[in-house]
Amino acid sequence: MLSSKAKYGLKAMVHLARHEGLGPCLIADVAEAEHIPKKFLDAILLEMKNQGLLSSKKGKGGGYVLARPAERIMVGDIVRILDGPLAPIPCVSRTAYRPCEDCPDEAACTVRAVMQDVRDAIAAIPDNTSLADMRVSKARAETVLMYDI
Repeated sequence: MLSSKAKYGLKAMVHLARHEGLGPCLIADVAEAEHIPKKFLDAILLEMKNQGLLSSKKGKGGGYVLARPAERIMVGDIVRILDGPLAPIPCVSRTAYRPCEDCPDEAACTVRAVMQDVRDAIAAIPDNTSLADMRVSKARAETVLMYDI
């Protein structure tokens, strides 16, 4: 299950993607617009900056911006930074592999085989969805249709 931290991080990153090219965004503005507690958002954005997904500028005209184009920031990267591996068990993780202590033969493990498929299914969408894709989806969702008769 996606944690609140990852959900807020995704919301904040999509907000920054919508403002791409318009200059830095203040944390307070992002927090208010996306209904995220500011103190929690401070920690999330700092973590994203430390992982190279955001840049920041201090002082007047400062704030946060994406460190690379929204098309090159994948949802899976954000979720892994904030929540850790997507794999349901460590022996199938691509980013945090660890053998199971109770498994004498990974190659013959039927649980591992199924969990690899689960990991692949879980990762397929976030690893192939960029912030730019989410930015477009959000804009589409905000479109109000009017039908006058």
